[in-house]
Amino acid sequence: MVPHLTTALNGPLLSLEKRMLEAMPNIEHWFRSQWLEHASPFYASVDLRNSGFKLAPVDTNLFPGGFNNLNPDFLPLCVQAAMAAVEKICPEAHRLLLIPENHTRNTYYLRNIAALRTILQQAGLEVRIGSINPEITAPTEFDLQDGNVLLLEPVKRVGNRLVLDGFDSCAVLLNNDLSGGIPDILKDIEQNLIPPLHAGWSTRRKSQHFDAYNRVVGEFAQMLEIDEWLINPYFETCGQIDFHARTGEECLASKVEGLLEKISAKYKQYGVDQEPFVIVKADAGTYGMGIMTVKSPEDVRDLNRKQRNKMSVVKEGLQVSEVIIQEGVYTFESINDAVAEPVVYMMDHFVVGGFYRVHTGRGVDENLNSPGMHFVPLAFEACCSLPDINRAPDATPNRFYAYGVVARLALLAAAIELEENDPLNES
Repeated sequence: MVPHLTTALNGPLLSLEKRMLEAMPNIEHWFRSQWLEHASPFYASVDLRNSGFKLAPVDTNLFPGGFNNLNPDFLPLCVQAAMAAVEKICPEAHRLLLIPENHTRNTYYLRNIAALRTILQQAGLEVRIGSINPEITAPTEFDLQDGNVLLLEPVKRVGNRLVLDGFDSCAVLLNNDLSGGIPDILKDIEQNLIPPLHAGWSTRRKSQHFDAYNRVVGEFAQMLEIDEWLINPYFETCGQIDFHARTGEECLASKVEGLLEKISAKYKQYGVDQEPFVIVKADAGTYGMGIMTVKSPEDVRDLNRKQRNKMSVVKEGLQVSEVIIQEGVYTFESINDAVAEPVVYMMDHFVVGGFYRVHTGRGVDENLNSPGMHFVPLAFEACCSLPDINRAPDATPNRFYAYGVVARLALLAAAIELEENDPLNES
């Protein structure tokens, strides 16, 4: 089952998809050359929004938590990609320690860990799951409520290595985004730590990612001879925000106004009959927290107490002092009359599948990563990297090829972002 697009795709997006299909050999060659220069993140997921006139990434997650939502038919793709990723980092790897988030009561998240473990085991690794949650002091089993049980064991530090009882691994894979900061137990370990600590939200910023994405898309759009705006959301940043003290409001309002004017000009250029909007969200953090839809500068000047409280804190109690103001991209995809957006998953530099985030209580201009969302098992019917040039641009495999291209552009931006923020990189 594929999403129903409520917009007639006869405008810029259909033309864009057609252009991507025509240029597929050049696109794939370009990506190959880029991956020779930049090391791909071990894994990532990219949230896309498809408005019918624009297809753009709105978030890139370097600690993806939805492997349980992927189509089981794509397991061989995941395994092959995992093999390639592991071989680059630790060619002799036999054992791998997987460290999840600390929230052990989220059964759906733990199913993700179980699915990720299966992928890594099928790739030929002995995998055990170690928790850095101080509440886990002994091996603890968790019922996944799907007939399976997951064993979490307390991680111990011996010298500069992370170990479990009777288990010492070549590499440590984090599925913990470090929103609450970098715990001492993870600092200065000698094992390969994947992703690196500076990929976590304690240091990472969305604005740095989209700055890198700007550069990647600029080069890509020039090669394809397209308007980069069709695959790139405008953004601005505003630092020194204090929602409780109401400081930084004018900075925020001014940036919102300027961005709305830029979007309006593009809408006029392409004959888009929609109201421009922006998304204001914390520059660090995830789980859909600290996000609001804004259609006027006045919307951020007159926040009530509830709105200020919502915007001031994100996951792990992280205080918001910096925000990114991002061009809002409508999503005109729907499944059973519920608003939907595609999420594309990658390991190494390969697309390994995806799914649709669906929300029955949200609108086409709202964030879907919020309480009430669900992941109906409506995975992509076809791999995002196998287009059929003999079919229409909006045919299923071709639509998904376009998704895969844009997601890989975001992945490449993440690779550049990590290089530039690496504390060991003195250049």
